[in-house]
Amino acid sequence: MSSLTVSDYFIERLYQWGVRRIYGYPGDGINGVFGALNRADGKIRFIQARHEEMAAFMASAEAKFGGGLGVCIATSGPGATHLLTGLYDARLDHMPVLAICGQQARTALGSHYQQEIDLASMFKDVAGAFVQQASAPAQVRHLIDRGIRTALAERKVAVIILPNDLQDEAYSEPPRAHGAVHSGIGYARPRLLPHDEDLRHAAEVLNAGNKVAILVGAGALGAANEVIAVAERLGAGAAKALLGKAALPDDLPWVTGSIGLLGTEASYKLMTECDTLLMVGSGFPYAEFLPEEGKARGVQIDIKADMLSIRYPMDVNLHGDAGETLRALLPLLMEKADRSWRRQVEEWRGSWDKTLEERAMASADPINPQRVASELSPRLPDDAIITCDSGSCANWFARDIKIRRGMMCSLSGGLASMGAAVPYAIAGKFVHPDRPVVALVGDGAMQMSNLAELITVAKYWREWQNPQWICCVFNNEDLNQVTWEQRVMQGDPKFEASQNIPDVPYHRFAESIGLRGIYVDREDAVAGAWDEALAADRPVVIEFKTDPDVPPLPSHITLEQAKAYASALLGGDPDRSGIIKQTAKQVLGSLLPGHHKGK
Repeated sequence: MSSLTVSDYFIERLYQWGVRRIYGYPGDGINGVFGALNRADGKIRFIQARHEEMAAFMASAEAKFGGGLGVCIATSGPGATHLLTGLYDARLDHMPVLAICGQQARTALGSHYQQEIDLASMFKDVAGAFVQQASAPAQVRHLIDRGIRTALAERKVAVIILPNDLQDEAYSEPPRAHGAVHSGIGYARPRLLPHDEDLRHAAEVLNAGNKVAILVGAGALGAANEVIAVAERLGAGAAKALLGKAALPDDLPWVTGSIGLLGTEASYKLMTECDTLLMVGSGFPYAEFLPEEGKARGVQIDIKADMLSIRYPMDVNLHGDAGETLRALLPLLMEKADRSWRRQVEEWRGSWDKTLEERAMASADPINPQRVASELSPRLPDDAIITCDSGSCANWFARDIKIRRGMMCSLSGGLASMGAAVPYAIAGKFVHPDRPVVALVGDGAMQMSNLAELITVAKYWREWQNPQWICCVFNNEDLNQVTWEQRVMQGDPKFEASQNIPDVPYHRFAESIGLRGIYVDREDAVAGAWDEALAADRPVVIEFKTDPDVPPLPSHITLEQAKAYASALLGGDPDRSGIIKQTAKQVLGSLLPGHHKGK
């Protein structure tokens, strides 16, 4: 009998597949695998999170920032259930992640045993592409091989469940017998390119357009040169879905920035006034911010066929890799001689930049949150990784942070979950230990889960090649995004019982665990505080006391939104005077020179 256990084999097979990091939390249901990790002498590094949900977020971010497979691990029962939110983040953002979960002994299953959960059924939605529970040693080989290959090829979540008694059994290779399979490792992504006639059809549509707009998403990451070449030939303007924020640098004058509720006025005009739309690698969900149906012709490129033509009825759907498809399409495109549309887009962008600056520099009590992001943006190192949480901080990330070539950034896109920014930033640092990392986080997310993950930073930061790791906390004692949604979408005043949260000294907690803490409550100190944080010799929590009454104004205010907002004020919003004052400053700031200078 071999001395190699199923767990030993499992770890070795993961290593052969190229896995070098696993994020997770231990427990007796998965102890056999942890023993094998220990015996593997560091071949695969285990990163200990504070919570399994955070470990799954880290695995999702590993896939985003590393371009390969993210792996997380948890014990049976509650360990497995805790993974779900982070796994859904990966699933909705099309990230390849493998989750390894323990389970109770095979002899106990079906007996209502402690921590016995039907994990295969529980994971079926988030890991529908591949979720399997192992039952015999000879089965483990093909479960690993097929699970990883499925995750990589389909860009989905795969789950392998290992009963704890199986983990310690002696490993045996599949027999050469009926009912056994002999699998192998390895996967190379194919060159996915549409047929020539489909490319010609797409070129005909794009060449016929006089006002071409491009929308790029996460699928265009890594295809910046190709998008720029196509945009230049077509005289197009380009907007970015939030997950595609790093797909194009913002120093190009025809890049209008983000789209949607968190987007820019320039992007709104680009979409409403174009006659042709080219969408590249984006599943941007809000159709009301795309051209009105029938007003523009459309071409879409996506590597996933099920994402084609589901946001806007496209004339041509190109199933292919963004870079490959754009390179093949470029020779078929004609140079646009008339550049009046491009000049118009650049004017919109220039006007919006001035508006943003006015809004960021408008005074608030005590700090305008837009100024926090605006002062950070030009100070970011060229190779920075920026992560952001869900909430009002995402507005300032989307609008006020300007991305340059070489930067990376991401957030929980499809799921839009709170609590992702700090685990994303931790994984970003493990993937790229030489790069500076900045996480933008609201105080709600810090209290929900991210405060604990600062302990993970304290545990590991000394081994990072570059210690620059900054967590920026917007402390406004308010679940601010939902507060504004209550006002603008529901027409309700702020519900203080649900929205007010405690004031926590986040910077002091950081100091108590050996990190650097900086507290800022004056607008004239914002810039200097960023300089101090970026120059620190260790990770920093920089806490800004921000004004919750600064409105995250949408790029276009509808009549319904205006009515709901008025209704909230008339309904006796507890912050009525503050939000009237700040709304006036934000709306009028660009119209009244010097308006921002006074309180």
